[in-house]
Amino acid sequence: MKNEMRLEILSISENEAFARAVAGAFAAQLNPTLEELADIKMAVSEAVTNAIIHGYECDGKRMVEIHGVIRGSVVAFEVIDQGCGIDDVDQAREPFYTSKPDLERSGMGFTVMETFMDKVEVTSGKDKGTKVFMLKAIKAAKERETSDHE
Repeated sequence: MKNEMRLEILSISENEAFARAVAGAFAAQLNPTLEELADIKMAVSEAVTNAIIHGYECDGKRMVEIHGVIRGSVVAFEVIDQGCGIDDVDQAREPFYTSKPDLERSGMGFTVMETFMDKVEVTSGKDKGTKVFMLKAIKAAKERETSDHE
């Protein structure tokens, strides 16, 4: 199976649940388990939340892009903003690190993404925005793919 989707949403917190639902609906094509589906939705939601809270703090509300791809038994998402960027990606990926302690943020966004997805890559540059790439192999889809080739 091969499929692709793109979504642009305004960087407001009301759109976090919408992005989560869209990611889940898209990934559902691979017939994931409820746990796999919850993992995907949570990871995409965390990436979108980071883009909304951190990406555009320097210059106001703009668009967050979500790009999803299905190839075989794998679903991948990119969450992209054109905002402030991350000064130190390695530091930002440390558990409990937060640049917004006054907002009672837990600093676990990247840790959550890395826990629930098979692969997470973060590309960012000062004033160049951030791209979070996440990939998950769906076990049942992989098993179907293998049995189709036997």
